[in-house]
Amino acid sequence: MKNDEALSKVSIKPFALVKFFSFTTLLVFLVFTPIFAILIANHANGVMLRRSEEYALVFARNINQQLYERFIMPSYLRYGSIIPSHPGQQKRLDIIIRNITHGMKVEAVSIFDQQEDIVVYSTINERVGQQGEGGEEFMSAKEGRSSSRLEVKGSMLNNLLPGSEPPSYRLISYIPLRSEQTPAKILGVIEIIQDMSDDYLATIKLQWMISGIAFLFMFVLFVILRLIVARADRIIEARARDRLILEDRLRRSEHLASLGKMIASVSHEIKNPLGIVRSTAEMLRKRIGADSDANKQLTTVIIDETARLDRIVREFLDFAKPREINLKPAQVEDIVREAVGFVSTELEKSGISNRLRIEGELPMVPVDRELFYRALLNILLNGIQVMPEGGSLSVRVGRAGANEAGVVIEIADTGPGIPEDSQDQIFKPFYTDKTRGTGLGLAIAKNIIDNHHGEIEVDSVLGVGTTFRIKLG
Repeated sequence: MKNDEALSKVSIKPFALVKFFSFTTLLVFLVFTPIFAILIANHANGVMLRRSEEYALVFARNINQQLYERFIMPSYLRYGSIIPSHPGQQKRLDIIIRNITHGMKVEAVSIFDQQEDIVVYSTINERVGQQGEGGEEFMSAKEGRSSSRLEVKGSMLNNLLPGSEPPSYRLISYIPLRSEQTPAKILGVIEIIQDMSDDYLATIKLQWMISGIAFLFMFVLFVILRLIVARADRIIEARARDRLILEDRLRRSEHLASLGKMIASVSHEIKNPLGIVRSTAEMLRKRIGADSDANKQLTTVIIDETARLDRIVREFLDFAKPREINLKPAQVEDIVREAVGFVSTELEKSGISNRLRIEGELPMVPVDRELFYRALLNILLNGIQVMPEGGSLSVRVGRAGANEAGVVIEIADTGPGIPEDSQDQIFKPFYTDKTRGTGLGLAIAKNIIDNHHGEIEVDSVLGVGTTFRIKLG
C-alpha cells in the first residue's frame, strides 16, 4: 500500500510531453490537411486553367490562319465582302470550323461581329444572331487583348444527391480574329468554349485522395505514437515500481542489518549468564535431591524457563547471523517426514491429529537440508501453537505442476485462521499475534525459502484454518 502511494507521488509520466505532442499533431493534421489539400487542388486547377488558356490561344491562332486563308480571302475575292449570314458563306465557314475542331477538346466555337456584341457564327446554331453574350471579355478582345472566364454550374453535392445533374466546368476564351496581312486590324472575336468538367472532377478526386491519404497517414502515425507512449508508460511505471520496491527492501535490509548487529551483541551478552543460571539451577537441584519437593519444583521452573530463554536467544542469533546456504540435490519428502516425526510428540500432547501424504515419485531438488528442515519446523510449530485446544494438521508433498520439475509442500491447520489484513505481515520480523513468542519463526522460514529461490504463500480463512504453500525447484 505504501509502495502504491509512493509510486503515485513520484511516478511522473516522462512521456506526458509525447502524449501532448501526439494529440497536438492530430489536431494540426485535422486542421491543416483539408487546407493543404485545397491548396494543392487550387494550384492544380490554376495550372490546368493556364494550360487550357494557352491551348485555346494556340487553337485560336490556327483558326485565325485557316479562316483568313480558306474563308476570308476567298470570300472577298468571290463576293467582294464577308457576309457570314450569306447561305454560301455560312456553309463554307461551318465546314472549315468543324474540320478544324474535329477531334479537338472543344465544345463550341463562335465568331462575334467586329463592331457589335452579336454572334454572326456558331457551331451551336441557336446562338447565331444573339446579342450581349460576350460582355467585358468581348470588349477586351475587340481591343486586341485575349481573355477567359470559368463558368461553373452546380457543385460536388450534385454527385452525392441522387437524380441530380453532374456539375459542369467550362472555360470560355475570347481571342481577337486578326488580319494576317495587318495583325493590328481586328476582323472579329473568336469565342472558344472548352468543357473542363472531367478535368475538374479529376482534380477534386485528387483533392479527396490527398486528404484521405493524409488522414490515413495521420491516423496510423497517431496510433503508432500512442502505442509507443502507452508501452513506454508501462515500462517506466514498472521500473519506477521496481525501484521503489528495491529502495524499500534496501531500507529494510539496512534496518534489519543494524537490528541484527544489536540483537547479536545483546544475545551473546545474555547467552553466557543464562547458561550459568541454568547450570547453577541444575547443580542446586542435585544437591537438594528429594529433601524438599517445593525447592525441587522451583529449580525445575528455573531450568525450564532458562531453556525457553535459550531457544529465544538462538532464534535471535539465527535471524541476526543466518548461516550461509549450501544447496545439494535431495529428496524433499525425506526432510518433511523427519520434521513431522520430530513434532509428533508435541502433536500428541496438544491433541492434534496429523496426516502426511506423499504423492508419487518426486524429483530431487537442490536444498540445504539443515536450513530447510529448520524452516519446516518453524511452520509446523506455528501450526501447533495456534491450536492449543487440538485440531488437525495435514501435510502434502507433490509435484509443482504436470510439466514442472519442482516440488510443492502444503502445510494446513484447522486453527482460527489469519485476518486478511494481517496475511501480508506474518512474514515480517517480530510480528506475532500470540502472547508468547518472538515473531521470528515465520520470518526465518521465509528467509530460508527465499535463499532456496523458492516461494512461500499463505491462504487463510477465519474460522476454517490456514494453509502454507511452499514451492521449490
